[in-house]
Amino acid sequence: MANLESIARLAELDGVLLVDKPVNISSHDLIKAVKQYFNLVKVGHGGTLDPNATGLLVVLLGNATRLSADLMGSDRTYSGVLRLGRDTNTFDREGETVAEKPFDGVTRERFDEVVRKEFLGDSFQKPPAFSVIKMPAHPTYDIVRTAEESERSDRLVHVYRFAVTDFAPPRVAFEMSCTKGTMPRVLAHDIGQALGCGASLDELRRTRCGKFSLENAIGFMDLLKLDAPGFRARVIPMSEVGR
Repeated sequence: MANLESIARLAELDGVLLVDKPVNISSHDLIKAVKQYFNLVKVGHGGTLDPNATGLLVVLLGNATRLSADLMGSDRTYSGVLRLGRDTNTFDREGETVAEKPFDGVTRERFDEVVRKEFLGDSFQKPPAFSVIKMPAHPTYDIVRTAEESERSDRLVHVYRFAVTDFAPPRVAFEMSCTKGTMPRVLAHDIGQALGCGASLDELRRTRCGKFSLENAIGFMDLLKLDAPGFRARVIPMSEVGR
């Protein structure tokens, strides 16, 4: 736990903490760890990430938890890598392979054309039949998959931008900006289906959530090294959040 200086007053903090979430820890476990380590009372978030995704996690403290709905409705920006030629039951690298197909006929030009014609702007996404959940009795890195058919209704999403930053099949690196609720792993899968070769998400990193940027975030392990004054200095006060 952080040192005893001002620990009691840390619990009274209101504001936003930007954390760079590492891989193999759920957003909820990270938030729980921050709450316990710094002896906080009220902690929330502005939108979670899958355990195998990294990047910006907006942590809300005290009265800032009231902003959760607004922040969860904010647009997002990601960078990532999709892998052509492999379909999985979770649409990402953590899932079981359900199909493998040749991808040698996919050129950069064809890839860009499919994305531009079929996935920019409004579209509907159907979440995968298997999604990540955390088992309370398991370590944070031990996750399981569960079928959630009742939550698989199509959702309307909007992709503002999808730019390929490196085309080296089977790996395609990209950057994208989208509305809340857009699932990059579903987008990767759907692009693969449109190309006819299949695809799954290999890497994902959130770089922006609304007005907040990853470049202003602190790494999770570095956060746990802070004392009480250091932690307080990382919190964006409520008076600045609305600007």
